[in-house]
Amino acid sequence: MRREWVLRWSGYVAVAIVFAIVCVWLSNWQFERNESRSVELALVAKNYDVDPVPLDDLLAPGEPLSEDHTWRPVRLVGEYNVDDQILVRNRPHGGTSAFEVLVPLRMADGREFLVNRGWVAPGESTMPDVIPTPPSGQVEVIVRLRPSEPLPPSGRTTAPPGQVPTIHLETVAAVLGYDALDTGAFGELVSESPAPDTRPAALPAPTEDPGPHLSYAIQWILFALMGFIFIGYIIRTEIVKHREDAAGAPVVEKRRRRDRDADEEDELLDAHV
Repeated sequence: MRREWVLRWSGYVAVAIVFAIVCVWLSNWQFERNESRSVELALVAKNYDVDPVPLDDLLAPGEPLSEDHTWRPVRLVGEYNVDDQILVRNRPHGGTSAFEVLVPLRMADGREFLVNRGWVAPGESTMPDVIPTPPSGQVEVIVRLRPSEPLPPSGRTTAPPGQVPTIHLETVAAVLGYDALDTGAFGELVSESPAPDTRPAALPAPTEDPGPHLSYAIQWILFALMGFIFIGYIIRTEIVKHREDAAGAPVVEKRRRRDRDADEEDELLDAHV
């Protein structure tokens, strides 16, 4: 019997250990996500509101955007290629699957840089009813630098004509047929001069919410500890139950014997009275 208990309890402990390993792995994953999110927030706080500088000061043609320069405002001077405006579909703005408006800006040296001018809501036929036109002629534009987005998880790059599924710059360049489009970064519009009468809705500032990652990490650690506590409770319950079962019969018999002795004493006392 004791061997069976040891084998069963060993199985319980093995399950608790496996569960704890999984919980620790998930906890470390959440700690890493929390650390990554903290780095992102620090980068936004550092770069978001600094004074703009010329694009060439931070990003040379053909080079990828340095992570340290993400969200940095830069100044561009050139002309919008209005005819090559393109939309990014399924962007969550205003409680709808909105569109973001991308327009290439051609600078004096021939460099093409993609500007995200903001978002527009879908119309009755899904497509936007109106897309504000960018200013014509030479314009000075202030944008915040953003890296190229990844491809969709499905890997699908197709979309209806005039649209792209994500701001993956190589895909945008291929759709537009541009050889000189800068694929190192794109810019989120801050201001245009001269300013147009209307423009797409401004893109929201990045949230300062650190997210639930730290609390989730702590919860997974607590789950790991609770697993061992639960297994310990099961083992203790089995031990107590076994002891009660083993001691139950003699205790009842002894109590009955005491009850019979008390009855006999009461009979003798009654006889002498």
